[in-house]
Amino acid sequence: MLEAITNIFKIPDLKKKILFTLGVVAVFRIGAFVPTPGIDGFKLAQFFDNMARTHGGTLFGIMNMFSGGAMRRLTIFALGIMPYISASIILQLLTTVVPALERLARQGEEGRKVITQYTRYGTIFLAVIQSFFIAMWLENPAHFQGMQIVQFPGWGFRFLTVLTLTTGTAFIMWLGEQIQENGIGNGISLIITAGILSRLPAAVAQLISLASPGTSGQAQIDPFKIVFLACMFVGVILAVVLITQGQRKIPIQYAKRVVGRKIYGGQSTYIPLRVNQSGVIPIIFAQSIILFPATIAGFVQHKAVQGLASSLMMGRPLYYVVYALLIMFFCYFYAAITFNPVDMANNMKRFGGFVPGIRPGKQTAEYLDFIMTRITLPGAMFLTIIAVLPTVINTQIGIPFLVASFFGGTGLLIVVGVMLDTMRQIESHMLMRHYEGFMKKGRVKGRMG
Repeated sequence: MLEAITNIFKIPDLKKKILFTLGVVAVFRIGAFVPTPGIDGFKLAQFFDNMARTHGGTLFGIMNMFSGGAMRRLTIFALGIMPYISASIILQLLTTVVPALERLARQGEEGRKVITQYTRYGTIFLAVIQSFFIAMWLENPAHFQGMQIVQFPGWGFRFLTVLTLTTGTAFIMWLGEQIQENGIGNGISLIITAGILSRLPAAVAQLISLASPGTSGQAQIDPFKIVFLACMFVGVILAVVLITQGQRKIPIQYAKRVVGRKIYGGQSTYIPLRVNQSGVIPIIFAQSIILFPATIAGFVQHKAVQGLASSLMMGRPLYYVVYALLIMFFCYFYAAITFNPVDMANNMKRFGGFVPGIRPGKQTAEYLDFIMTRITLPGAMFLTIIAVLPTVINTQIGIPFLVASFFGGTGLLIVVGVMLDTMRQIESHMLMRHYEGFMKKGRVKGRMG
């Protein structure tokens, strides 16, 4: 491994790409500390901390995680890349139901460029809407237990906030595209990963303080629990890597075709069906829905809303049941709209391909759909366990949620997937120039979802 890392910097082109990527990530992290004008960031951070303790988690917590803590202080990068993620998901869903977008998706590189441009427009539109409502929300002290967050409320503040936050999101999107073109790895995903990992030092510091002896001479957390959690952390990462890389290979045989004096086809290949076809999307959707009552309860003092939010607080039995069902549903839903067995079977039939023992056409489509339905179940169950694990560690063992969040959930899945994909790209550059990769046997397979 050390030799492979040394070899990276022996390749000038790869070295340039990695240094450029690190520079862009550094710019992103610096921007996460530049405050939005007219806002008392200290009082706002205090309010978010109180809300997290009383309601267990809100939608703002998800945005704060993806923005690397910028949402908590409402810096210029407060919206982070969430508007881009939302626009991408919306375009991806619309592609399956809007014929015009479906035709664009089938046009190859040119069609993807048009869809990417639509995604950019959607990102700016969502950022403007979100930032405007955030500005309206910040102006009212009643939302913050009487604290004055905005120094000079009014349309001037609203316009400046919309301009600042929207520009920040557009700049982050541009940074991600620069990494994609001139750096290494998936730009947007690396920026999200950088934001998630930026919380790691604070989590480690908090864990050390809890494990250190206090005024009474005893630690707040048993050191044996720390050792147990360390072993558990390694095991969870191994499990995430396995399920992320896991796939069912469907063998495909192509019939021989004679065209003139040449023979085409006759080779064997396979279709890799991912066990975790939907990636982290089901967890994001499920979190957004289940945390919505808690978010509303922080602003609306209504008995019914407060009761619903209380029953769906992290650690409550109803929370686990609803959260698990939502994740399972979105796993099957997302797999159904992104995997089209009919098109796949028709394409195979058109080029003379078939699954051994299965008739081409309708039966092949039914077979592929049957296999995908079966392998989605263990993938959905694993996602449910990983998503619930941080809450269990937080409520049952007493570990702060900032620390527990690194044991599962959206953040861990994104970090592992992005790291695998980045390592695969670095390894491909090294192998192309006759250097050994990170592993002497086998190879790294990337997975982005």
